[in-house]
Amino acid sequence: KQWYQRRVRGGKMWTTNGAQADWMCLLANSSEGQVHRNKSLFVLPMDTPGVTVHRMINKMGMHSSDTVETTFEDARIPYGNLIGEEGKGFIYQMKQFQNERMYLGAMMVAAMDQCIQSTIEFTSQRQAFGKSILDNQYVHYKLAEMQTELECTRALYHQCIDGYLAGQDVTPLATMLKLKSARLVRQITDGCLQFWGGMGF
Repeated sequence: KQWYQRRVRGGKMWTTNGAQADWMCLLANSSEGQVHRNKSLFVLPMDTPGVTVHRMINKMGMHSSDTVETTFEDARIPYGNLIGEEGKGFIYQMKQFQNERMYLGAMMVAAMDQCIQSTIEFTSQRQAFGKSILDNQYVHYKLAEMQTELECTRALYHQCIDGYLAGQDVTPLATMLKLKSARLVRQITDGCLQFWGGMGF
């Protein structure tokens, strides 16, 4: 009997923290069949022969987390490195994504909150035409509108977390949270930036 379970061939373009990781959690095709039932999760040490970390990818953001391109040339995965049951990797990965969506929702709610508060502080101090920028009714209206949208998203986040802690399936809520917060964070950052004038460049 061979000491290894699989040989992996191929590549992964976006490997998070790949330049410094000791091992990766690899989702790979392990059989023929339907695409959501032919994948398994494996623990793969990064120093495994056949695993090569290539160029660092220069992303637009999240510079604190390196991202690299990785290739696999007959990299052998030992028995015992399978996570869970074979063929259920896709399902495991989708469940894990719900945690990521909740984390992203929390991160974006905090970022939007900081963006609005910083804009309120700046516009209250910045003077134009004899009064602060914040004293313009339109600025009040727009900031209040942004804050309202933010509080709705925050409520969705809390509902999602409460359900998760209660052991409920929060897949629909986590998906909605990611959709709403990802769209709103673009709107709020762009909307707030308009009130910073030349300081926004």
